[in-house]
Amino acid sequence: MTTEVKQSPRERLLEAAATLTYRDGVCIGVEALCKAAGVSKRSMYQLFESKDALLAASLERRTSVYVAALLPAADDNRSPRQRILHVFEQVEAQAAGPEFHGCPFLAAQIELKDQSHPASQVARAVKENLTGFFRAEAERGGASDPSLLARQLSLVFDGGSARAGIGADKLTDLIAPTVTTLLDAAGVR
Repeated sequence: MTTEVKQSPRERLLEAAATLTYRDGVCIGVEALCKAAGVSKRSMYQLFESKDALLAASLERRTSVYVAALLPAADDNRSPRQRILHVFEQVEAQAAGPEFHGCPFLAAQIELKDQSHPASQVARAVKENLTGFFRAEAERGGASDPSLLARQLSLVFDGGSARAGIGADKLTDLIAPTVTTLLDAAGVR
């Protein structure tokens, strides 16, 4: 006999915030969040200082899963070029799914507009870490200008993710050749 563990109100709120904000945007109301989580507003405000704090905690909670789904493992011994391409293969695979709405961290930053918003700060850190990954791999791969290449790769990642997220483009046969061109031009091995 298996016993199902019931999620705490906090966990249900974090899950509801992740699901609803990814699907509907960060403008989702407190009432809708609480209803989806099966938690009263009073309970929400006892657990989180504000909706902003809930949004930030929700993004923070999904960071490790997001990063694990995109980046190769630290002990992955492929070349820097292959490790960078791996990221774009992952986003291409994710973008092919019907529930893909783009990068949740980029979407939060765009919607919030306020760089001092707690959720925007979490999202910015995730995006900066991705650019840092690209920069480190570009340096290891012998790029002529690792910082520039990292910024270019971030631009392709965010642009491709956003376009696929709104259904304006498919990434298949588009993103990998674009990244390969950038890697070739920068001399990454």
